[in-house]
Amino acid sequence: MSEVAIGILGLAVVLILFLTGIELGFAMALVGFVGFSTIVSVKAAVNLLAKDVFNVFSSYGFTVVPLFVLMGQIAFNAGIAKRLYDSAYRFLGHIPGGLAMATVAGATAFEP
Repeated sequence: MSEVAIGILGLAVVLILFLTGIELGFAMALVGFVGFSTIVSVKAAVNLLAKDVFNVFSSYGFTVVPLFVLMGQIAFNAGIAKRLYDSAYRFLGHIPGGLAMATVAGATAFEP
């Protein structure tokens, strides 16, 4: 089977998997892995998969975002976020647009 035929078949399989309700990212990863292992080899596909997983988990953005969300959840549960917002609203709430400015000021208090 040629590479073009494998590609067209892969597109059809991705569409079918997407219509069945599987998430698009998982469907694309599955079809990409199977297609690459068909064209090159299974060993090369496994090596590529391992390299991609390592690159994702060693990326700075993928470590900062979950920790920022965790910090926000801890601040919310501790009541810090409410107190920061309330104090910002007391300073800025009386002026026009004060609600928006208080929201920005409350969120700014989390910046290092």
